[in-house]
Amino acid sequence: MTVAPLDATPPAPVSLAEAFWFWLKLGFISFGGPAGQIAIMHEELVERRRWISEGRFLHALNYCMVLPGPEAQQLATYIGWLMHRSWGGLVAGGLFVLPSLFILIALSWLYMAFGNVPVIAGLFYGIKPAVTALVVHAAWRVGSRTLKNRWLWGIAVAAFVAIFALQLPFPLIVLAAGAMGYAGGRWAPEKFTVGGGHGKAGQPAGPALIDDTTPTPAHALFSWAHFRWVLGIGLGLWGLAIGVLCALYGWQGALTQMAWFFTKAALLTFGGAYAVLPYVYQGAVDHYQWLTAPQMIDGLALGETTPGPLIMVVAFVGFVGGWGQALFGPDALPLAGAAAASVVTFFTFLPSFVFIFLGGPFIESTHGKLKFTAPLTGITAAVVGVIANLAVFFAWRVLWPQGWAGRFDLFSALIGIGAGLALFRFKLGVITVVIASALAGLGLSYLH
Repeated sequence: MTVAPLDATPPAPVSLAEAFWFWLKLGFISFGGPAGQIAIMHEELVERRRWISEGRFLHALNYCMVLPGPEAQQLATYIGWLMHRSWGGLVAGGLFVLPSLFILIALSWLYMAFGNVPVIAGLFYGIKPAVTALVVHAAWRVGSRTLKNRWLWGIAVAAFVAIFALQLPFPLIVLAAGAMGYAGGRWAPEKFTVGGGHGKAGQPAGPALIDDTTPTPAHALFSWAHFRWVLGIGLGLWGLAIGVLCALYGWQGALTQMAWFFTKAALLTFGGAYAVLPYVYQGAVDHYQWLTAPQMIDGLALGETTPGPLIMVVAFVGFVGGWGQALFGPDALPLAGAAAASVVTFFTFLPSFVFIFLGGPFIESTHGKLKFTAPLTGITAAVVGVIANLAVFFAWRVLWPQGWAGRFDLFSALIGIGAGLALFRFKLGVITVVIASALAGLGLSYLH
């Protein structure tokens, strides 16, 4: 194997316009969940373009991994902010989300308008068991990286029992797991120091535009005045937006309640989208009844097969809720769905931008490698139990669609087993598995 020679010349400065086109492209190709999205950014930004060094990239990533919210989107926001100030962060983070929002609005409209057409119904018949296999695979993937000892296994099992048998709310489970992690970190610190992350890819070909020794840009230096300014703007935007919704539709209006609910969800997304989905299900399906359980599974399938963060499934939840509530009357259902999807997306991602603009200057002032804290380790262990509960819930809904007393769906079970083998044994990609399962569902739907 021939190793390419190092280029000792740093790359030329990058304009905001040039960065804009890169972030736009990334928004359309960011498939594969957070691990895949971070791998794409590493390859493009560290290895190929050399906009940022390996050390600075991982330093930013470690910070994003301890925040609630989609870490890949936050990492893009951080790098965009570091390179081109606040506008760079807004462009990078916004373009990571907007393509997915537009695609999901279009797909959600097709789903709501034509979901009962036999072809569409057949496709989703195959997708549902594939999604169940994907959730099982996610539980295994997170668990294999996290549950390194019996203490963490105990937290995971306790979280599963708490949400499955006791039906405790997800925020309470997160708080309890964080408290267990804090206590464990004091009494048995070696048990709560768990490595993890996304690993390193190849080595860069030379010095980077923002290298390990590059001084922190002036706009990225920490100051309390900047901290208060960003916090005030973030809270002001949130308060203004929810205040307008409340004035137009009242506190109990569907859009206002969506704004409030998904603000809370955004602050609980430790461990990724799979971890917060049970909370979204509890609120959107059980409490508010914005959509049904089968629709929730279908929405997760759409989220898995579109670019952008998986938490963008909330846009589907908002669209279906807005359509079902007929917010603007029966003649404007698509508009209601699009408005609700946009509101939900705004309130889900606003905290992510605030966290980066608030904490970025402090993180840049340390340049020391952040580690998972013991409370976060406890929360991550609990996430495994929560995801396992989600897998059980989806399997029950898919294999016994009429309830336990109804017929066992053998065809769905076969598709789910095939999808599981494809993921676990043959390591196939998510999109390949979902498409193959959809085609299998379409074929089998005509047999019964």
